[in-house]
Amino acid sequence: MERVQLNVQFARLDDEARLPTQGSPQAAGWDLYALEETRVTRHKSAMIRTGLAVAIPEGWEGQIRCRSSLGKKGMIMPNGIGTIDSDYRGELMVLATWIGEGKQFIVAKGERVAQMLFAPVPLVTVQETSIDQLGQTERGVGGFGSTGKF
Repeated sequence: MERVQLNVQFARLDDEARLPTQGSPQAAGWDLYALEETRVTRHKSAMIRTGLAVAIPEGWEGQIRCRSSLGKKGMIMPNGIGTIDSDYRGELMVLATWIGEGKQFIVAKGERVAQMLFAPVPLVTVQETSIDQLGQTERGVGGFGSTGKF
C-alpha cells in the first residue's frame, strides 16, 4: 500500500517550543512536547501548553492522544482523543487529568506529553430517514456490551 505524503506546517508561538518528532520512521504519531512545567492536580484537569500552532490541510484532522507511558503512570486525557480541525490556528494544548497516586503530577518542561496523528475527514451528507428505512442487523438495538460473547 502506498503511503500518502501530507505536508503539515507548524509555527512556534514561543522560541522554546519544540517541533513534533517521530519516535521511528514507522511511528503513527508525532510526539508533542510541554512548553513549560505544568502541575496536574489529582482528579482535576490542566491545560499543557505546547507553544505550537498548526495548519492542517483541508480534508484532514489532527488527533491528540495520550502517550502510553504517561497513561501507565496515571495521566489521562479526559476527552479521550482531542480533535484539531483544519481551520483551527490557535495554540495546540493537551488537556490532562491526573488519576494516579499522590496529590499531583508534574509534567516537566520539554517532556513528551501527547501524540498527534493525522487522519482524513470524509465529506458527509446527513440524510434524515425513518427507523424502518435504516434496515435490520443481527445486533439490532443492542447497546453497551451487547456484542460480547461471554
